[in-house]
Parts: sequence; structure tokens; C-alpha cells
Amino acid sequence: MLILAINPGSTSTKIAVYDNDKPLLVKNIAHSPEDLSQFAEIAHQKDFRRQLVLDTLREARIEPRFDAVIGRGSLAKPVEGGVYIVNRRMVDDALNAPDQHACDLGCVIARDIADLNPGTPCFTADPGSVDELNDWVRISGSPLLPNKCIWHALNQRAIARRYAKSIGKRYCELNLIICHLGGGISVAAHDHGRAVDANNALNGDGPFSPERAGTLPAGELINLCFSGKLTQQELLKRIAGTAGMSAHLGTNDMRVALQRVADGDKHAQLIVEAMIYHTAKAIAAQGAVLCGKVDAILITGGMAHSDYIVSRLQQRIDWIAPVHCFPGEDEMQALALNALATLNGKITAKQYS
Repeated sequence: MLILAINPGSTSTKIAVYDNDKPLLVKNIAHSPEDLSQFAEIAHQKDFRRQLVLDTLREARIEPRFDAVIGRGSLAKPVEGGVYIVNRRMVDDALNAPDQHACDLGCVIARDIADLNPGTPCFTADPGSVDELNDWVRISGSPLLPNKCIWHALNQRAIARRYAKSIGKRYCELNLIICHLGGGISVAAHDHGRAVDANNALNGDGPFSPERAGTLPAGELINLCFSGKLTQQELLKRIAGTAGMSAHLGTNDMRVALQRVADGDKHAQLIVEAMIYHTAKAIAAQGAVLCGKVDAILITGGMAHSDYIVSRLQQRIDWIAPVHCFPGEDEMQALALNALATLNGKITAKQYS
């Protein structure tokens, strides 16, 4: 089974070609700010990114004929976890998603490339809008502002399955707290295979991160909105984009921030330690969600490569449950294996409606 996986991100488009579970090609196509500045909206980047994917396949001498194509899911609307067939409605919703993110283009580009050979199955799996929340999680202090989750569902669920397999169990047998440390930080409580609580790691709540503001003081935020100092678009950037560590330190690169800490920059140290502190607090809160019955805490994402961050995080949370670290992202393999399992009949693809 030859499978193409496509994963658009803010500044790159990742692609991978798998022969069953063996990677034949893994490529990260970087996009400069100049490349993307010509497009007023993320949806307008579709043709540009699709052509780069096709050019990369041609350079690798891989014909765009696959047994399946799978793309990263969009943030268009809440769905259950699982694999979905990419249909026209999903494509239309992704191109008009209210919370625009480059990931919205994953299923769109996948559908375009699958359609080069009519009949090729096209899927997406575990988009960031997966919502399996307990009903009371959605209730906030205002009926006008219900809580919603936007999180790293694909990677978290892949890591959960990987950990469960390593101890001879199934994901659905475990209670896990999983924290993804990336440009955004998502923390979720997984209750026997269902994420019953997760934060909005894009532009909502939770710990601040290299690019996201996380939870902000509500009154002060409202006052800032009506101060006339910033436009609506500038304010949105202060929540997701030039927010979090980037707003404090002028960089969203954790390696740069940690080097400043190593060089004795006390302000950089304060900001990094604050991010670790708020992340630990969010993890501990999920312990209450699971009534203290936590089998393990799993740390994943790009920042999990840092011993400085993981060790300090572990000091604050290892009293809850054993902590296991899975650095990096497992998204490309997760996409490919979801497609393979669907082709092999181990997973039944759902209809998007």
C-alpha cells in the first residue's frame, strides 16, 4: 500500500510517502514569510502549497498514484475522534473555517491530489477540533462564551497508543494526562480512550507558549480591546502569533530562549520558568478531571527535546503519576498508519456531515 500524507503548518508543508508502515520519503518544505505574504488569507495558499507537494514528489521520482492520500484535519468544526473520508462538504468547511490555520489546507490538498487518479481514497484523521469533552467542560461563566477545545489530537492520540503498546495495554484501558509542548501547548485528560477535557491551545486558554497567550485576565483584555491602541487584527495576533514567549522575549524559538537563559539572561529565565510553571499547573488540574486515577503523564512535542524544560516540569508533576517523555511529533507516521489501518479494514472511516 503506497500512502501519501500531507501536513501543512504555519511556515512549512510536511509530506511523507509510506510503503505500508515504511517511510520512503519524508520532506519538510519550508515557506519563507515572503512566500506567504502574497496571500491575504490562508485558504488562498492552497494552489501554491499543492504545487510544491507535486514538485517534491516529481523531484523524488514518485508518481502521484497512491492507494490512499491522507491530510491533516482542519479546525472547521467539532467532530469525534477517528478517520474520516474527505468529501466535498469537508473541503468547503475547511476553506471557510472560522479559526483559520494552515492545517485547514491538509484535507483540501489531499483531496486535490487524490482526484488526479479518480477513485483514490482520501482521508483525514483526528483533527485539532476533535471534541469528546464531558458536557460540563463546555460551561464557562458566561453563556455567550462556551469553552471549546482546539488541541494536538492527532499527535496526542498517536503517542497514547504508542505508550499503551509499550506496556502491553490498549489506549482504551488507560487514564492518561498528555501534554503537547509546541508552538501552542495543549493538555488533555484521556479517560479510557476518550479525551474528556482539553484546552483551546490555538487562541483560547491554558498555559502560554512560544506563540500563544493562553489564558488572559478577562477584564484587562476587554479594556485593551476598547482602548483604541490596537486594531482587531493586531489584537488577534497578540493572542496567537506574536504572543506568549514571543511577546515577552521577541523570539518564538525555544532554542534561542534557552541559550539566553544559559548566558545568564535573568528576564529570559523568568519567562521560561513561568511557562513551565503554568504548564505544570494545567497538567495538575487534569488530575482532578480524572479524580486522581492517573496511570501516566506523557510529555510530547518539539520542546520535549529540552532536558531543561522536561526536568523542571517533571519536578512539579511526578507526584501525580509516572512521567514519560516522547520528544517531537509523531504526526506524519500517525497519518500514514491511520490510512493503512483503514485500507486494511482495521478502522472504519466515518462520514463527515
